[in-house]
Amino acid sequence: MDGGELHRLGKRLIDLSRQVTGEPGDLTLTPGEAAVLEDVIKHPNGSVSEISTRTGFVQSHVSASVSRLKRRRLLATAGDPRDGRRTRVRATRDTLRAVDRRGERGIDGTVRDAVGDTTKAGRVTALLDELADLLLPDRGATAREA
Repeated sequence: MDGGELHRLGKRLIDLSRQVTGEPGDLTLTPGEAAVLEDVIKHPNGSVSEISTRTGFVQSHVSASVSRLKRRRLLATAGDPRDGRRTRVRATRDTLRAVDRRGERGIDGTVRDAVGDTTKAGRVTALLDELADLLLPDRGATAREA
């Protein structure tokens, strides 16, 4: 495998993961909103500037994304008690529950549909489990811990 194949495989796995975790009627986010939301879940009570640093987005983009996600009740903000100029951002309880529910959806049907054979799907799932064991040091952690 070379870098190009690894990239294509990564994109394919992302597509499969979206098929598993997405359902009709699910919330849709822009890629920037998704990145901000993911960062906030991984780093609760971070500031907008901290989120900006971690995501690589300019602060104005992060502020606008936080504002939109707050209006949609996905994020909540509070003033920093130590620095009144700073705003702390966290995911709402409902958002964390929804992320956990989506993450618990099984992959078997999606993998079977992708490879077209139950036996091959079992092998793919076993290989994915092995890769996860090798490449994800925090395997088994919830979205909030990852």
